[in-house]
Amino acid sequence: MAADLKGLIETVAKALADHPDSVSVRESERRGGTVFELQVAASDLGRVIGRQGRTAAALRTLLSSAVDDDRRVSLDIRDTSGGR
Repeated sequence: MAADLKGLIETVAKALADHPDSVSVRESERRGGTVFELQVAASDLGRVIGRQGRTAAALRTLLSSAVDDDRRVSLDIRDTSGGR
């Protein structure tokens, strides 16, 4: 299931990004749940976050609605330099 969630995030982010080759998703277990780290090019950061964070919020909603059990999932968005 986690591979499906990772693929979902990656597919949507690549569709939003001007530089889809720089999109990557990393998964880790922290704080009692799964954390997905989405990395995009610095120039695509605004496109993925959206105005007032609406696109990022929609990505997080999509992610949490795709989980079929009561697991906690979260999404961190970073640029390729490692900043937030």
